[in-house]
Amino acid sequence: MPRTISALVGALALAALTIAIGCRGDQAAPVASGTAPASTPTTATYAGRAQCARCHQAEAQAWQSSHHDLAMQEPTPETVLGNFGGATFTYAGTTTRFSRRGATYVVRTDGPDGVVRDYDVAYVFGVYPLQQYLIAFPDGRYQALSIAWDARPAREGGQRWYHLYADERVTHTDVLHWTKFSQNWNAQCATCHSTNLRKGYDRATNTYKTTWSEIDVSCETCHGPASAHVAWADARPSGSSPASISAAAMGLTASLRERRGVQWTMQMATGIARRSPAPGADRAEVEVCAPCHARRAERFDAHVPGQPFLMSYRPTFLSEGLYRADGQMQDEVYNYGSFLQSRMYAAGVTCADCHDPHSLKLKAEGNAVCAQCHLPSTFDVPTHHGHQSGTAGASCVACHMPTETYMGVDRRHDHGFRVPRPDITERVGTPNTCAACHAAKPAAWASAALDRWRPPTWRARPQFAETFAGARAGRADRIAALPAIASDPRQPGIVRASALDLLQASGSALLESSLDALAGDADPLVRLAVALGLPRLEPAASARVGGRLLTDPLRTIRVDAASALAGEPAAWLPADQRQALEQALADVRVSEGFNADRPESYLNLALLEEKRGNVAAAMQEYEAATAYAPWFLPAWVNLAELQRQGGDEATAERTLRRALAVAPGDASVLYALGLSAYRQQRPDDAVALLAQASRAAPEVPRYAFAHALALDARGKVAEALAVVDAALVRHPDDRDLLDAGLAAAQKSADVDRARVYVRRLLVLAPGDPELNALAGRLGVR
Repeated sequence: MPRTISALVGALALAALTIAIGCRGDQAAPVASGTAPASTPTTATYAGRAQCARCHQAEAQAWQSSHHDLAMQEPTPETVLGNFGGATFTYAGTTTRFSRRGATYVVRTDGPDGVVRDYDVAYVFGVYPLQQYLIAFPDGRYQALSIAWDARPAREGGQRWYHLYADERVTHTDVLHWTKFSQNWNAQCATCHSTNLRKGYDRATNTYKTTWSEIDVSCETCHGPASAHVAWADARPSGSSPASISAAAMGLTASLRERRGVQWTMQMATGIARRSPAPGADRAEVEVCAPCHARRAERFDAHVPGQPFLMSYRPTFLSEGLYRADGQMQDEVYNYGSFLQSRMYAAGVTCADCHDPHSLKLKAEGNAVCAQCHLPSTFDVPTHHGHQSGTAGASCVACHMPTETYMGVDRRHDHGFRVPRPDITERVGTPNTCAACHAAKPAAWASAALDRWRPPTWRARPQFAETFAGARAGRADRIAALPAIASDPRQPGIVRASALDLLQASGSALLESSLDALAGDADPLVRLAVALGLPRLEPAASARVGGRLLTDPLRTIRVDAASALAGEPAAWLPADQRQALEQALADVRVSEGFNADRPESYLNLALLEEKRGNVAAAMQEYEAATAYAPWFLPAWVNLAELQRQGGDEATAERTLRRALAVAPGDASVLYALGLSAYRQQRPDDAVALLAQASRAAPEVPRYAFAHALALDARGKVAEALAVVDAALVRHPDDRDLLDAGLAAAQKSADVDRARVYVRRLLVLAPGDPELNALAGRLGVR
């Protein structure tokens, strides 16, 4: 790691980005090569709900009026829930009016230029607890209005217009404005609200030609294109039973027979039912639900139900800001990542064990849905839940499925099914469900209450929260514990993958051995984490560890490995793996082409060109990204770095100044500008800019590190030490900060202070010979 400001001013290029969000965020890419399961009849076409209903009347009837049925509709008096009778709503200085012009529903509001004008509603989006309205634009875009209708009953605060960003002031210049990409239906929402959705973006014209076969979430969204199945059904003899025929032989792309023949037998000793047979590796039902119930990046178009989730999607791990340190949901992550952590998933429970897959209703009300597998005489009693029967505290979901509210009014349950752990709240500050009803009571009070009515083993259940919380804070002892979690087959795959993700983010020397040991792991999420960690390794190690992933059966793993191995690592691959690399890189380009409406795709293509030595092509992609999405700052920063590498520092600085004009005060741009100023021998400017960067983003230790080095280089050693010590409060185990503090303390002959830094560094690197020699000279034991 760099120890001087001169060393630090080198490469700034950012890693490839694929941001994963659900309905309101970013996803990613189309179908190229990649294998679907051998049983998938990929030539099948979409036949439509009416064909299915000929034989499946009961299922079709249950589906009608479900949230899937009502996911997207044309605006009519029956489908529009909002008040379009001249109602108004004022937000950020703009008054929006909702009215009708004959049969047309009209919204008068501020457009992309800030001018107030009339917009016709093209579609209604969703039904409960909120409904949004889509506006058509001439280039094929549909934008979701950020003023939504609260569809809840008035007694619950509903039947009103409200803004999704009520706590902010979003105007037409903001990236969150309803006319901007963040609120674009074609890219952000459409896939999960219609059947057989094809985005149809054309980069050359910056237009969409989005199509679907059915406007809502219909039968074939889950069961796959049905033409081959319809042909089979029409041809089979009347009255013949399909029970013994495979799904593929029946022309189905998705086999949802996972629960067929399964028995759940109550174990009286525990009061919990056990599945027989035990769940296998193929969890087809969860995989079918995952594309629309996971926080994920969409990598390829035309995903066929029945294909593995990771053929077309990349799910997020338990990342900071998305999940709490104990795995509880924090941001809008939907259900998949939480459910994968649960003991329910491990036991073989599927979505349809609790939810009717057609009506989407729970299979029973209240605690009865849990009583299917949990004996009421054991669990639905005060000796278990500690509350009076029939009260809110006696509800299973109150303790085991805490809620978070998203989009202002949408309360969603965490599907991790955890036991309450107020003891972990005491140690790392994660929420616990006891506080939902007992907000005035401290976590210690809840822990004491559990001690009174539960056996002491409730505290002994293994949990990764303290390790993850400490690793997120940069604590060396917690980072050192991550490989054990990553390699523990008893842990859920998503937890193991998240441990690897944290390990690679920490820059730990333990990363290479961990990735090497787990590159062939049976769990695909673990292999995905290995692929995403490859860029952190030296080229030869990256090739040795990651080469085998180029032929992984799952396409998302292959393309992430290929992105990492392109360029210098490719020279270390054997011939057969170099051929696999080229095939996978073809998929990378197809994936980025599908996501060409996302500025991340420009960045990813530019980075790929850089790795392959095509500097001119990389420059062209960066410049195209800044023109297409000026607000996307990584493109500006990387463009400036490429200009600097070409010897044009002045142009690089001008590029960064343009970025700063777009986003005044952005820490990443200020940091890059500070390094540029130092390279141009303007040290005072460098100090000022790096100070601004570190103040703007104190959560990024390298900004404070650079600020301290710049001060030290100017001879302002005392100020440098003050910056280091302030940053160490937040990042106590950051090696760079400790090294910078040690260097400054030695320069100022502050022996006592130097000893403090050495002691802390010895905890992080006890075997470092230079450090130990220095410790001996300073008398540190």
